[in-house]
Amino acid sequence: MTTSKITQLIRQMRREIIAISHRNHGSHVGSSLSIIDILAALYFNVMDVYPSQPWHPKRDRFILSKGHAALALYTVLAHRGFFPLRRLQTFIKDGSLLVGHPEGRTLPGVEATTGSLGHGLSVSAGMALAAKRRGSRNRIFVLLSDGECDEGEVWEAALFAAHHKLDNLTVILDYNKLQALGNTNVVLELEPFASKWQSFGFSVRQHGGHDMATLTKTLSRVPFTKNKPSVLIAQTTMGKGVSFMEDKLAWHYLEPTKEHLERAQGELR
Repeated sequence: MTTSKITQLIRQMRREIIAISHRNHGSHVGSSLSIIDILAALYFNVMDVYPSQPWHPKRDRFILSKGHAALALYTVLAHRGFFPLRRLQTFIKDGSLLVGHPEGRTLPGVEATTGSLGHGLSVSAGMALAAKRRGSRNRIFVLLSDGECDEGEVWEAALFAAHHKLDNLTVILDYNKLQALGNTNVVLELEPFASKWQSFGFSVRQHGGHDMATLTKTLSRVPFTKNKPSVLIAQTTMGKGVSFMEDKLAWHYLEPTKEHLERAQGELR
């Protein structure tokens, strides 16, 4: 998809995320807006996916480790054709398959159950190792939050991935510098972030996480180095696209009111 068309689609998806969150009393709007560009780049320009055959053996896999941003994933999957757009309106309603954190294999395109932070990279590394041993060409992409990297399991999985030379594994870090209880540099400093990942055996790239052309170019070139897992540190903004949500910790939790919705929709026209 061209950069112009996908940019228009992303604005539409941002509007939908906010409207659905308002209508269905959902939270984690800021986290969803933080990653929507990354997901769009993956599903529309980078990954090999088969919406009409969601479990096609040749598909690339995507794991949303920061499962609280599930609405962003559901929105992209719907627009990519994995299930009807009207199903988005059932988000977090009783009996819906669009639950607050993704549940693996219950919904077309959702590969694994996530949301207990720290687990996604372990699951993804296992998938990558299995693909290597099968001799298949599947690529595995996993998106982590920055605060999630406070979890020791992340670094255990990173050691494992490098040890097994999993160059079919790509980690994307949503580096918006906010986590549940504050700024990442206050809660637990991550820097020097790139150097840490390099020291664990990863090939690292870092740049803005809202530039579609750059995201597509970078993610289309994985692995960055043969026999090494890749990591993209994507500099993002919590609540991206809505002025009063951007870089505001409160939007990790708040649900949009009618007034919030009207103001946000006006900005995203």
